[in-house]
Order: sequence, then C-alpha cells, then structure tokens
Amino acid sequence: QLKLVESGGGLVQPGGPLRLSCAASGYILDAWAIGWFRQAPGKEREGVPCISSSDGSTSIADSVKGRFTVYRDNGRTTVTLQMNSLQPEDTAVYYCAADETLRFRLCGPSFSSADFNSWGQGTQVFVST
Repeated sequence: QLKLVESGGGLVQPGGPLRLSCAASGYILDAWAIGWFRQAPGKEREGVPCISSSDGSTSIADSVKGRFTVYRDNGRTTVTLQMNSLQPEDTAVYYCAADETLRFRLCGPSFSSADFNSWGQGTQVFVST
C-alpha cells in the first residue's frame, strides 16, 4: 500500500516562499502521477499542481499559476511543491495524492480529487505576518 507523507509546512510571511515535499517510504514515485491539493477551513479541497507520470507534464491551477511549480527530484523519490509569493489566502492544509491503481497517469487541466485514491495526512501552511 502506497503511504504518502507530506513535509515542509509551517508559518511564512506574505510574499515569502515555502517548499513542500511528498514521499512514500520504499517507493520511487515516478510511476505515479502526483497531485497536490489544499483545503482551507470551510472551503472545498482544491487542486493546485499535478505532475504526470506518463510524460512528466504538469498542470497548474489558475489560482496559483506563476507562483507554484511542481517537480520530481533527481532521485525520483520525492515530488516537490515550490510555492513562491505566498499570500494569506494560500493558508490551508496541503495534501499530496496518487492513484494506487496507476490508471491516472496524465494530469489534465481539470484534474480533481476524484482522480486519486491514496492521500497523505497533510501539512499545514500558514501565511501571516
């Protein structure tokens, strides 16, 4: 069973950067498309970036385009979410997710939580002065 673990959350000032990582012990993640999602209190879970396993392409939500990027590390064991120019509205719990069946491999512009069935526990990001 794929167990995803996020790390790197914390408190950051507005305008600052933060880097989150997604890993799964004992697995090389490049076989799976990895989606990053976030959920703020009282709001629905929102997809942010997604990185495909079929061709390495990425899909970035309009709300974070130009500020967030996603990439795989050279060792292929982690997927990193690089967040720049963070704003208070980016405050949320951030999750990474994968489809354990490996059927979902290409991240299109409409990727959603329904495409994934394995989730990490989440990491909290606070953007505040």
